Amino acid sequence: MAITDADILYEDNHLIAVNKRAGDIVQVDETGDEPLDEQVKKYIAAKYDKPGGAFLGVVHRLDRPVSGLILFAKTSKALDRMNAIFKNREIKKTYFAVVRKKPAKPQGKLVDWLIKNPKKNVVTAYDHQVKGSQYCELDYQLLTELDGYYLLRVNPLTGRSHQIRVQLSNMGCPIVGDNKYGYPRGSKKGSICLHARQLEFIHPVKKEPVKIFAKLPKDGFWEKFEKF
Repeated sequence: MAITDADILYEDNHLIAVNKRAGDIVQVDETGDEPLDEQVKKYIAAKYDKPGGAFLGVVHRLDRPVSGLILFAKTSKALDRMNAIFKNREIKKTYFAVVRKKPAKPQGKLVDWLIKNPKKNVVTAYDHQVKGSQYCELDYQLLTELDGYYLLRVNPLTGRSHQIRVQLSNMGCPIVGDNKYGYPRGSKKGSICLHARQLEFIHPVKKEPVKIFAKLPKDGFWEKFEKF
């Protein structure tokens, strides 16, 4: 499915943000499916009549079954500066996650050490540092309960692979649909109930505050949480 104007959340001469659909891959992988970065390149090339193609830099990634806000750089300067912003944690990332088990505390901080098995593409969390592990932390807050589902706002302070998924599972609250990390069944649509909701940062070139917001998917489930 091609990118359209409706998918674009923010765009200027330096950056472009897209509301990613669950199931899209950000960069090419072994599946051979067209990745999101290529779709965005085609969108820019068509919109601005660039037959030779357009530059696009991948600033960060979202797992394939995750929906929501993803940011790309349209220039190499913006890419370098956004990479530094993410590396230095000068950005606030907000996610929505839906779980079936109510957290023991309505809000809190999770600290774990993660190890990824690249062959199985699975991450394991430990409550103490082990050889080869990476430190990670996030803050969460319970926003509401609807029909036996609990909506959490999650702010990851680090950016590790599968971090939110494995940390919530390690807390005893696997994300709905995420059978890789403990939810009893997967989604037929290949999605999990994790959505990248918002990014806040200082623009790498304009030096102005930027806040980008991504609406929830219209899939018959997420809509009930949109007001939050």
